[in-house]
Amino acid sequence: MSQITIIVDNQEYRVEDGELLIDTLIDNGIEIPYFCYHKALGADGNCRMCMVEIESQKRPQIACDTFVYDGMIVRTKGEKINQTRREILELELINHPVDCPICDQAGECKLQDFYMDYGLYESRIAKSDKVKHAKHLDIGSNVILDQERCVLCARCTRFTANVTKTHELGIIHRGDHACVSTMPNRKLDNPYAMNVVDLCPVGALTSKDFRFSQRVWFLNSTPSVCHGCATGCNIFIDHNRPKYQEDTIYRFRPRFNEQINGYFICDYGRLSYKALHEKRLHTPLWNSDAIEVESAKAKLHSLIKAAQTILILVDANLYLEDMVAIAHFAKRLNATLVAPIANYYDESFADSWLKSPYRCANHEGVKQLGFAVELEQPKRFDLMINFNHPKSDEFEATQSIAFATHTTLKANLLLPIPTYAQYSGTLINKEGIQQYCHQAIATKSKTISDWITLRDDILAGDESR
Repeated sequence: MSQITIIVDNQEYRVEDGELLIDTLIDNGIEIPYFCYHKALGADGNCRMCMVEIESQKRPQIACDTFVYDGMIVRTKGEKINQTRREILELELINHPVDCPICDQAGECKLQDFYMDYGLYESRIAKSDKVKHAKHLDIGSNVILDQERCVLCARCTRFTANVTKTHELGIIHRGDHACVSTMPNRKLDNPYAMNVVDLCPVGALTSKDFRFSQRVWFLNSTPSVCHGCATGCNIFIDHNRPKYQEDTIYRFRPRFNEQINGYFICDYGRLSYKALHEKRLHTPLWNSDAIEVESAKAKLHSLIKAAQTILILVDANLYLEDMVAIAHFAKRLNATLVAPIANYYDESFADSWLKSPYRCANHEGVKQLGFAVELEQPKRFDLMINFNHPKSDEFEATQSIAFATHTTLKANLLLPIPTYAQYSGTLINKEGIQQYCHQAIATKSKTISDWITLRDDILAGDESR
């Protein structure tokens, strides 16, 4: 497309010809309020909040249904536009319960933000005259619907109609009795249903899982990558460290990546954060009994030194940096190195959109590093060293060591390591795209922190038999 020149609030911009005005404003960081528009859903034009003045037009126009043209002059600010937005907000709030103090969306609510920016008027309707709608409706898939808070932007209904094509949601009734509802005898139950919570600009659709667990202004957000499958969807890890407690993850949210997941993630990946805190291994165990760190290190060296044949198993969820260190380690010990990825394959999990049949994050990393994915000849080893692979019971060894995140792994010597959210590293997704994951939460456990030191020592050549 060719470039054209438009003027917005007396500032000149070079933009793509034929682009939607609202996209131009958003992409150039120009503040424009809107409820119904979303880049993944397209224009709907029902909320009217994105009104702007366009020279040569008699009345304000909605930016989400107006295309730019060369020489276009636009005003997004001014008393006339602000008054228009104030009147639209009054209509949006006319039957709203204004229950912000108990609303889980407080701090992330567009209605709240826009009222503070453009509203600030005295209500002309008594609370007793407001039309009442249903509250706290469990509509399925961990989603709670509060019809009273809805601004009828239709984002959720368009998502189920045009994106998932499952059509669970619709708008019923007319006028001031109109509300979002599930279709008769239907529940919101598609594998991507919880995306409607992110799409909802107000508190009408909230997550049953996250509801009332934290106020959002206490949360820190760290960019990362979902480990639920080989797709590598981009996410934000939202976490907080309450007083006298460990740093805790409260939710995953989708992070936009045009190449991989767009604006959305699956519900399985969204809720997979829970596994990062459940059944964690925090102290070394010898035959199920807790031991001191120094004693664990001594047993580690003793077991390695006594073994003639060693098998090393690698979890395909580890970072590339871990895998490279383990490959060095295996070469130094003359050990057999295997990263069995067939164990992660689950055809029933996959779909045609985001969910990959390989339920591991670094499946492509294993392949690019050239790791063996199965034993050429099954045999019994003197020692098996398992780097967090979940299926170690399929291999035979006289003694076993496991570097594990959770207590679910079985071995003579269990040594705790951090989860992927507790340190940084690199993944390669199924399309071969390399992605960096940032550390989100810290750990109090010195043993877990020692994993990074041990890994770096292996790379430097300081760990030997």
